[in-house]
Amino acid sequence: MAEQIQFTEEEVTKISQLRQDVSEVFTQLGQLSIEKERRLKEIDDLIAQGIKKHQDLQKVESELFQSLNEKYGDGNYDPSTNVFTPTPTEKDSE
Repeated sequence: MAEQIQFTEEEVTKISQLRQDVSEVFTQLGQLSIEKERRLKEIDDLIAQGIKKHQDLQKVESELFQSLNEKYGDGNYDPSTNVFTPTPTEKDSE
């Protein structure tokens, strides 16, 4: 049987410190992983809210343009001058 060797106090201290440092790193990695998942979920939620808002705005836009088209007919709107120019119809060209 091999002879047992007793580590020095300094060696035991280094081993204990190493084990503690490794434990702290694993704890930090776990906390960071949880934080990352939480933040990714927040970002996904914000993206979903943005997509929903965009879809709602598209619906409002479609309803507005449909209403304006029914009121004024087809044509072109210049937002820089706020002027609407109706598209000429066959009736107008006669």
